Amino acid sequence: MRDVERELRGRGLRVTAQRVAVIEALGRMRHISADTVARAVRDRAGAVSTQGIYNVVNDLVDAGLVQRIDVGSGPALYELADDGPHHHLICRDCGRIVDLQCDHGVDSCIVPPSPHGFADIEAEIVFWGTCEQCARTHAQ
Repeated sequence: MRDVERELRGRGLRVTAQRVAVIEALGRMRHISADTVARAVRDRAGAVSTQGIYNVVNDLVDAGLVQRIDVGSGPALYELADDGPHHHLICRDCGRIVDLQCDHGVDSCIVPPSPHGFADIEAEIVFWGTCEQCARTHAQ
């Protein structure tokens, strides 16, 4: 069981019911949109504004507790950032997402040859393909 309150305090965040509910929702589900987070939080904590959920999710991303996954044209997806460095493989057809563990560690996966004066550089690798089930469906 996670000690959500200690994690929040350890990142310099106040413990609020909304933050705890968002982390718990992300602990139950992976790769979900902020709208899905909002529905899960409302099911447990009652009325919370959509903007409030976005604010909480963004605070948690900024604190390094939650990872944002940019999936191109669709809404961003979120997951807890406690699995260590990993990448994502996404099916172009059905949207299925598979986590791919990074064997090299986050610093050596993608390091720009020169930072060009940038600070706090981050990188995200997303692989796109067609999952087996969608490939079989297309072949029929």
